[in-house]
Amino acid sequence: MILLRDLIQIDEPSKFKLHLACADKHGTHPLNVYISDKSEWLGWNEWKGDRNDWTRNFIFSLIEFYPKNDSWLFGGAFEVIERRKDSYKLEKIMEFDKFEGRLIISFHRKLGMRGRAYYLETYFDHFEVAEILRSQYQGEKFPGYENIIGDFCVLEPLFRNENSDWKTTLSKVKGIYLICDKSNGKKYVGSAYGGDGIWSRWSNYIGTGHGWNDELIRLIDEKGMDYARKNFQFSLLEVMKMTASDDSIIERELFWKRTLLSREFGYNKN
Repeated sequence: MILLRDLIQIDEPSKFKLHLACADKHGTHPLNVYISDKSEWLGWNEWKGDRNDWTRNFIFSLIEFYPKNDSWLFGGAFEVIERRKDSYKLEKIMEFDKFEGRLIISFHRKLGMRGRAYYLETYFDHFEVAEILRSQYQGEKFPGYENIIGDFCVLEPLFRNENSDWKTTLSKVKGIYLICDKSNGKKYVGSAYGGDGIWSRWSNYIGTGHGWNDELIRLIDEKGMDYARKNFQFSLLEVMKMTASDDSIIERELFWKRTLLSREFGYNKN
């Protein structure tokens, strides 16, 4: 076991506040924000709201690392330069920069730990080093067609950043996919048979939330894009070669609609 204090030297932890960044009320996860836009991630740290969380001069920021239980990605250390009415002005502490986005820490957040701001000295000696990545975290590696179970919010930064691992693989296949609404169990069965295969079709969902499907359009128009981010889960039911005919793919799509009763009890209209 390697403790964080053995790797990172902080002489006076009592000068730091600990930021534990977790998903907000809209279902937006800071790990996905960090992957997508570092300036937006800085904004998560500079946000003030109606509380003065950063009462100390420095912040040690950790991002909940959802691929693993009780794991946190180091999101940087910052100095508080200015306290404004509704925000903070922060400046990155460069001596910690080499660990940002690479250092994964093991730490169990107890149920009673609410909010985002804590005294660093209370927890610093208990942090364990779980892993140091070779480079900054860029999202989950492609798990194989048969193992894809991806929440919308997890897939979104991978698609918006055109992650080469995912794009190269999903652009080479057509197939049948499933979207599950985790809030009510309703399902939508769809097919991809155009250019760039699954990648192109799923990119459409990432951009719109509904992929231009009638029932999903109504749902997203009513509840908003955040509903898709919070509730939609994607998986592949069947993978087919790019040489597969459109008719054969549509036939398999109908099979899965009948099998999963997605027209009777889901979002498929036809």
